[in-house]
Amino acid sequence: MVISLMILLASFAALIKGADLFVDGSSALAGLFKIPSVIIGLTVVAMGTSAPELAVSISAAVKGANEIAFSNAIGSNIFNLLAVLGVCALMRPMPIDKIILKRDLPVSVGVTVLVLLGTGLRFMASNGIRGVGMSDEIGILSRSLGIVLLVLFVLHMVVLVVCARGKPIEEGEDEVKVMPLWKCLLFAVIGIGLIVAGGHFAVRSARSIAAACGMSETLIGLTVVAVGTSLPELVTSVVASYKGDNGLAAGNAVGSNIFNILLILGVSGTISPIAVNFASLIDLLVLVSASVVTYVFAITRNINRVEGAVMVAFYIGHVVFAVVR
Repeated sequence: MVISLMILLASFAALIKGADLFVDGSSALAGLFKIPSVIIGLTVVAMGTSAPELAVSISAAVKGANEIAFSNAIGSNIFNLLAVLGVCALMRPMPIDKIILKRDLPVSVGVTVLVLLGTGLRFMASNGIRGVGMSDEIGILSRSLGIVLLVLFVLHMVVLVVCARGKPIEEGEDEVKVMPLWKCLLFAVIGIGLIVAGGHFAVRSARSIAAACGMSETLIGLTVVAVGTSLPELVTSVVASYKGDNGLAAGNAVGSNIFNILLILGVSGTISPIAVNFASLIDLLVLVSASVVTYVFAITRNINRVEGAVMVAFYIGHVVFAVVR
């Protein structure tokens, strides 16, 4: 237990330093190529900070631990929306880029609803929930649905690249440090290396601690593993927000959510169809609700501190409910 705690603390340190280097390198890279930082946040940074979720979910799918594979992605998305954006808004009111409001938040809601319908439609059309236990399997993320998600991921990436090429950096956008190309790449590579390594060891040590406390596999996936693999998003977005790079902070969180649904669940479902239990269906409904709440708050193009506090309280309530159930 002591060794696991020490590894956990060391992992947090690696995540923080890695996020700091990654934000500097990515922001400078955006300025160097005249690309808006929000696009960098939605692509490079979002994919990089989603690497721990991808590694954990693929490993779980290969090993047949489908509950962890599914609940990790869903739990991470709930954490990204409510905890990451909520904490950033508590630090300082967060302006929401019009690209995120008009395109990426609706996409995030849409793909989440797609997974909800694809996995739970048969159950929702049945005779209700009477007699159904939380661990009962009531749906499946099929291989065909996984392939559809992967196709949508490729299309989404194409759209982001086209938008990045067609939208030069605007006058008055957040200023970034001027660095030579080699230094931008070095910072980004070292940063993502520390992020991935820190996330990996944080999850391993946290899972050891949680397992010793007798937590179920579903609860571990939804809370400890989800939060652990989302630490890169949290640290990266908080550091970016602290440095005033709100476009990267919001873009990272929302972009990671889209990647988690399309890429991670797509790859996991394609490798091995994922059985979905009743508890996971409830978590999907929570994620849809969190997505809608976030979108409503973002309509004003700014998430203020009060709204940030509501989002954090929403997340805490969700975790308490998950533990109690």
